[in-house]
Amino acid sequence: MVTTFVFLLTAVVMLVAALIAVLKDNLVHAAMGLVVTLFGTAVLFVLMEAYFLAVAQVVIYVGAIAILIVFSIMLTRRVGAAWGAQTNPTWPFALLVAGLLTVLVTRMVRAWAPDQVLPAAAAVPADITARLGAALVDPNGYVVPFEVASVLLLAALIGAVYVAWGGRKAEKETHK
Repeated sequence: MVTTFVFLLTAVVMLVAALIAVLKDNLVHAAMGLVVTLFGTAVLFVLMEAYFLAVAQVVIYVGAIAILIVFSIMLTRRVGAAWGAQTNPTWPFALLVAGLLTVLVTRMVRAWAPDQVLPAAAAVPADITARLGAALVDPNGYVVPFEVASVLLLAALIGAVYVAWGGRKAEKETHK
């Protein structure tokens, strides 16, 4: 009963925060909506008893990626201000497509019979976190994708600094 209530409350908060992240014109407010949505995902991981994934969600996404996004917005604020409105004239069509997809997914979920598709849930091994840690550092495991992701994040950070630096340079030239 309590778990269901926490799940429903988290789902509503995540839905509102996701709408804020998508619909707000102020990029800082949109980024804060994203942070709340990512934190809600961590709460869902806790409800599923995936504690390692919950901590990883908070540390990696809420703690690192979201802060990187906020810093990027703060560094490039004046660059993006000259671009104009965030929406374009085709937003009603996008709303129609999103509504149709929502109806289709809702029908699919209602018609789905989980007992016919999914096997019985297996017990989670006690050493699952140790296995995951070993897989992350094993050369035959996930070490290469892990390193590729870190290089990609570094490239994104360098790109954000470069865009911010170019924007500041262009701002100085317009004030001359």
